[in-house]
Parts: sequence; structure tokens; C-alpha cells
Amino acid sequence: MNPVVLSLAFAAAILASLLIKFWLATRQMRHVAAHRAAVPAAFAAIVPLEAHQKAADYTLAKLRLGIVSEAFGGAVLIGWTLLGGLAWLNGVVQDLVLARWGGMAYQLLLVGAVVLVGGLLDLPFDLYRTFRLEQRFGFNKTTLALYATDLLKSTLLGIAIGGPLLAAVLWIMQATGAHWWIWAWAALSAFQLLAMVIYPTVIAPMFNKFEPLADDALVGRVQSLMQRCGFRAKGFFVMDGSRRSAHANAYFTGFGAAKRVVFFDTLLKRLNGDEVEAVLAHELGHFAHRHIAKRVVLMLASSLAGFALLGWLATQWGFYLGLGVTPNLTTSNNALALLLFMMGLPPFMFFVSPIFASLSRRDEYQADAYARNNADAADLVRALLKLYEDNASTLTPDPLYVRFYYSHPPASSRIAALGLADVPLAGVPA
Repeated sequence: MNPVVLSLAFAAAILASLLIKFWLATRQMRHVAAHRAAVPAAFAAIVPLEAHQKAADYTLAKLRLGIVSEAFGGAVLIGWTLLGGLAWLNGVVQDLVLARWGGMAYQLLLVGAVVLVGGLLDLPFDLYRTFRLEQRFGFNKTTLALYATDLLKSTLLGIAIGGPLLAAVLWIMQATGAHWWIWAWAALSAFQLLAMVIYPTVIAPMFNKFEPLADDALVGRVQSLMQRCGFRAKGFFVMDGSRRSAHANAYFTGFGAAKRVVFFDTLLKRLNGDEVEAVLAHELGHFAHRHIAKRVVLMLASSLAGFALLGWLATQWGFYLGLGVTPNLTTSNNALALLLFMMGLPPFMFFVSPIFASLSRRDEYQADAYARNNADAADLVRALLKLYEDNASTLTPDPLYVRFYYSHPPASSRIAALGLADVPLAGVPA
């Protein structure tokens, strides 16, 4: 591998991806701003102008922050790689650790140092997003103390789980020969599947409180719906999402017998029983069409391809040199290979991200159709519009921006697909 060619390709990918991101963001900003003054005709009777303008302002504020964040992220990425930041940090960690504690400690601490620096660099943006942007629009319910507690918990959890997992991957890379990437992929895949099972009952309760759904009438409705659709769940729970945010949601989590239905408390306060049933029918549609299983298969296949690529790149000195790092001569380069791969891949993957967004939108249409056949489509539309309003989601996105980024179709497209574009939907606002 020619390091000069890789350096040029990497720099070009970063520059091109940033330019496209900025171009799409400015298109979205212009489109949303141009339609801010009036609610679209299809929603004029059911969406208040104040809510529509709040959604426009929220969208614009997020886009402005996103532009600054992306520019900063691109500069940091170039600093880590082509400008020698990772090479310098690698030398420092080697000098401090290698002779004293050995190669595994050096590799673990190198990765840990990169994660720590990256987290510190991202922290100001996250703080601004939470305590300024979300606060400005009335969504943030997180206190500084709760934010700090969550940060401490997630950090300790990352060390407790991520540390041993990283050590296992690094050991596999060192001990299993040229085809280490197959074994590493198998180990990581097993961990990811296990995490999907234990997350609902072990990890999620560390951050949120989950209580059984106490509304007997609503429990009866959702149980009846699930029986009609041939599904079972281990329980129906309410999550205290309002502790951190005013945003509302509902989701399935877990696999097999461990599946559970979780409602944000904010969602139950906003939707009536008919609308909750329609939202749940949509979520059941994802399971009926095996979207979750298909996404897991796609995730596993993608990670296998990624590990195979890494297995080859890790043996190419041009890979290291092209991304600004001189390979180690006296110790393992496995940690360096992992870090450079994680840094170098995203700028190239950006260009295929619209494919995955398109697949996700297709799944949403299918889930909506399933909900239409197993609940009232008008109730689903009313629920969607309430959620769009409560989450300040714009009703007037730029079509090209949608195609590139949106994992869910815009409200107008979903309503049209449900066949209700011309049906009056009275009573949407609370």
C-alpha cells in the first residue's frame, strides 16, 4: 500500500464529506427557514403555528451547532492522523508504560488515552447541546448533578465492560495467527448479542427507573393487540424519561422471552389509549417484518467485512504511514491498527450512509402499513403528529437532506403512504 496515495485519499475523503455535510446542512436551513412563516397546507388545521415555528427554530439551532461540531471533528481527526497527534501520544504512552508494565498494558492505556482525550474534546459540545440548546427549547430536564452522575456511571461501565473486551480482542489479534480477525469477530459478535439480552434488565436500570405499567385499561389494550398480532412480551414498563428530557418515545428491547415494551412517561402523558395502541402496533410491525433480525444480520455481516479489511490493513506498513503513524518496531501494533481503523473508516463510510438511511425509511413505511392493518391509521397519524410537535421535528425538511440523512420518513410522506393525506384529523393538538 502506497502511504502517499492513502494520505491523499484520506484527506480528500475528509474534505469531500465535510463539504457535502455543510452543503446539505445549508440546504436544510434554507428550506426550513423559507417555510417557517406558515404551517404547510396539509397540516394547517391541526398543527399550531407556534409549534411549527418552534420546530423550525429548533431545527436551525441544531444544524448550526452541527456545522461547528463537524468542522471541529474534522480538524481533530486530521490532528490525530496526518498531523501526528496519535504518533506523539503513542510515543508518550510507550515511554511511560511499556518498560514497566509490558505490551498489553501499553496497548490498553493507549486506547484508553485516545478515548479520554476524545471524550474531553467532545464534552463542551455535549454540555452546550444539553444545557443551552435543549434548555432553550424546553426539552432539557437534566440537572448538572444528574449529568455528572450519568457521565461517571457511563465511564465506569465503559471501563468495566470495554476494558476486558478490548483486552480479549487484542489478545486474539496476538495469539491466533493470520486469521485472527475471524476469531475477534466471533468474540465481539457474541458479546453484542449477549448485551442485547442483558441490557434491558442489567444496564438500562443503572440510568433510568423502570416501573410496571400501572394503567390496567391500557395494559389490557396492549395485551389484546399483542395477542391479535401473535406476540408476547415479558412485561410493559414505564421509563422516567422526563428526568432528563421532555422528548417522548416508546420502544421494544431485548430478544426472545426477554422482550419488553417500554414507554417513556412523557409519551403516556401526551397520547391517549388509542394513540398508544397505534404506536405499539407500529413497533410490532418491525418485529413482524423481522426488521430487528435483519438489522442484526446486517450489523454482523458489516462487522465481519470490517474485521477482514482490518486483518489485511494491519499487515500493511503503508496503512500506518499513510495515516501519520510510524509502526512500532519493538512491540505490537495491534492497538495502533484498531485506532487508525476506527479513525480512518468513517470519512469513507459517509458516502454509503444514504443507503442505510433508505433501508431504514423503507422499514418505517412497512411498520406503518402493519399498524394501519392492526390498529386505526388515523390514531397513528394523530400520535405521529403529536410526537413530531413534542419533539419539535420540522414538517418541512429539504427533500435531498431527507434522502441523505433521515432514518424515518417525513410526516407528510408517512401520512400519504397511510392513505390519509386528505382525511381531516381533528383533535391532534392536546
